[in-house]
Amino acid sequence: MPPATHTRAEPARLEIVDAGRVTYDEGLALQRDAVAGVQAARDAGGAVGRLFLLEHDPPVITVSRRPDARKHLLASPEALAREGVEVRRTDRGGDITYHGPGQLVAYPILDLNVLGLNLHGYLRFLEEVVIQTCRSFGVAAHRDACATGVWVGGDQTRAEPGCPGPAGGAKICALGVRVQRWVTSHGLALNVTTNLDHFGLIVPCGLAGRPVTSLSRELGGGCPPFPEVKGRLAEAFLAAIEEAPGARGSRR
Repeated sequence: MPPATHTRAEPARLEIVDAGRVTYDEGLALQRDAVAGVQAARDAGGAVGRLFLLEHDPPVITVSRRPDARKHLLASPEALAREGVEVRRTDRGGDITYHGPGQLVAYPILDLNVLGLNLHGYLRFLEEVVIQTCRSFGVAAHRDACATGVWVGGDQTRAEPGCPGPAGGAKICALGVRVQRWVTSHGLALNVTTNLDHFGLIVPCGLAGRPVTSLSRELGGGCPPFPEVKGRLAEAFLAAIEEAPGARGSRR
């Protein structure tokens, strides 16, 4: 379904907020306030977007409303307590995932009407932001035709049963979004120096047998500092917004 018709051809003015380390509940509160602000700005004739960049601490497993998502939580309450990992229900799409220190979480609060994107286009938009960020550090990231997110390695000539194109590799970034009145929330989680052992507590994104990776695992000692990755991701967001259909339309 395409977004509703929007009379303004003005690109989103993206405010980037470095929120540091916050709990999952604090991150939700930031998003909800920003969603209300973007919706109010639209009603008043404005075009405003906000991008939160942060880490979640303490570590947390988030479980969507998808009926089978809870089944993909493998760890017992005792194991979670030993690891200091919380569990939260979430209103984003997708399945189950993990957030923790060393993982760069991006929550874009954007008006899809202004960007000229539908939901499918927005997910591809987010994937492209991460792909360009990873490639800027020499990591050849790519899409997987069978699963939303960003992946590294694998046989790109291999297709899985029922999959329309190449599949394979290890997931370096998970996506999960929510859209209310065509304003987005939630977003993406890019593994930088994430504790990948914690993904063993779940079936990540409900995809059994699919490994996860990080910039640190791919680059070893050449992994860039976390603030540098944060800066590159912000730059990639700004560039992607400039190239979004709504922004291009506003320049004609």
